[in-house]
This record gives sequence, structure tokens and C-alpha cells, in this order.
Amino acid sequence: MTQIKAKTKNLKNFSTSTERFEGSNLLCPGCAHSIIVREVLNATDDNLILAASTGCLEVCTAVYPHTSWDASWIHIGFENGSSAVAGAEAMHKALKKKGRLKQPERTPKFVAFGGDGATYDIGFQWISGCFERGHDMMYVCLDNEVYANTGGQRSSSTPIGASATTSPAGRTSYGEKRNKKDIMAIMAAHGAPYVAQVAPNKWKDMVKKIQTGFATEGPVFINAMSACTTEWKFAPEDTIAISDLATESLVFPLYEIIDGTELNITYRPKNVIPVRDYLGAQGRFKHLFSKQYEYLIDEWQSRVDAKWEYLQRREEARV
Repeated sequence: MTQIKAKTKNLKNFSTSTERFEGSNLLCPGCAHSIIVREVLNATDDNLILAASTGCLEVCTAVYPHTSWDASWIHIGFENGSSAVAGAEAMHKALKKKGRLKQPERTPKFVAFGGDGATYDIGFQWISGCFERGHDMMYVCLDNEVYANTGGQRSSSTPIGASATTSPAGRTSYGEKRNKKDIMAIMAAHGAPYVAQVAPNKWKDMVKKIQTGFATEGPVFINAMSACTTEWKFAPEDTIAISDLATESLVFPLYEIIDGTELNITYRPKNVIPVRDYLGAQGRFKHLFSKQYEYLIDEWQSRVDAKWEYLQRREEARV
């Protein structure tokens, strides 16, 4: 794998960088999407070719005739943001080979954004195809664990016990019945040179991974936790606090997988907090604190502990 060459920007660098994602958009107050996208675009000074699948990010940042994107950007269907960017990347290679580029020494970065619905479900086979063919591109999943743009339906990223509009909690149901799909393991199984999980509260870790991804030749997958104030049901000003609870409880561990095998944990909390604290801060899990469903909190804790143990063993084994 190509090793990172650029240094991680500090806050001053970030504050003085030219904005390529403007703050004037229609995303919900407190939405983590804008934080993540801004950091991705700010992590490189190279030209960018971007695509966004249908979703919250797309509908809120490109209301005709206005746009938040100061970079080459295309909106395309729910399922094929990855294909659009892969096509642009292939075209760039072909034109360069034919000597038809005016500035052949400048190679842009190709990035596709999609929500968890576009990534885990509807667009998965297109993403898989792009990674199988080895396109030189980055795919960023804005993982808010629900189809937030279309009414809060569950996706295969929605965690067990969460109340969504198509898996509502009530007297006869505790909400979502299935465990969240392990998208990191699936994408690493493609043999991708770089796969990483990030969260906006750990911005240095995020920027370092994004820069590593940009310095990597071949398909790169980034799974970014994007806390959703509307569907997770917390106050807009608590986005980073909720993200802190996710990473400090290890519900959302931060790690990377290189060349499909080498796993590195990139953040270890000094004081791991109970999963109960993370669940209790969000309205979508409030029913789990009733006598009827409280047993699920212990199951949650056991599952998170087991996954953390697994990640540590994988890291130690270097396989």
C-alpha cells in the first residue's frame, strides 16, 4: 500500500483552507454529514471529482439553482454514486493514455459519497463491482443508521433495538430485530488496499485516515459515523457529545484494515463507558429502559465487548 506522505493539518490549517463545501445548505441543525464532508474535502489540496448518491447530503446541498459544492460534483441515482466516480476515473485514465489531457501531470482525486441506505443496501452491488475492478477512488459512507431522507425507515445498518418507522418499538416489539451489517469486514474481504472507520469527534484520526486513503492507489472505503439528530432523537447541539459516547463506549470502534488483512485499532478510550450511557442519550432507544426490554441492554454490552475482543485479537495476530 502507498504510504501517506502529507502531514495532518492542524486546526489553523483547517481554518485557513479554501472551503470547497459551503456552510449554506439545508441539512438539519446538528447533522454530522456537513462536518464529515468538509473534513474529507479539506484533507487534500488536489482537484476533486465528486459524486453523491440520492440522500440527505444530495437533496440538502444542491437545490437548483444553488449548490454548496465548490468542486466538480455530480448527483446520480441512489445506487450508483460509486459507478459515476469509477466511470470518471476510468475516462481520465483513458484520456491520459491517449495524450488528450491539457494538464496530464495533474491527477484529481475521485470520491463518492453515499448514506448507509445507498451503501449497505441499494448501492452495494455497484460498490462491490468498483472494488472488484480496482478503481482508484474513495467511497465514503455517511452512516447515520437509517433512511433519514425518506422518513426514517430501517436499513441494514440500523442497530438492533432501535425504533425506526418500519421497525417501530411498542408493546409487541422492541424495534429493529437484526444486528447491524458488518460493512467493514465485507469491504475488507474485497482485498481493498485501505478500509477505515471514522467518527467526526475524533477529527485528527479522521483526517489522517482520509489522507492515507488519498495517498493509496486503488479503491478505498471509509465508514463514517454520522449522528442524526432527527432520527436518533437528540438535541442538535449534542452531535459531538453523542459521537463521544459512541467511541468511548466502543459501540463505534475506530480502526483500519490494510490490504484486507492488517487490522490496526487507532483509538483506545482511557476510560471505557457503559453502552447503557450511549443508548440512554438517544430517543430511539428509550424503550430499552423499560422492564420489558431492559435485558437487551445487557445483550448490547455483551456484543460490544465481544467485538472489541475480536478486534484486539485480529490486531495482535496481524491477519
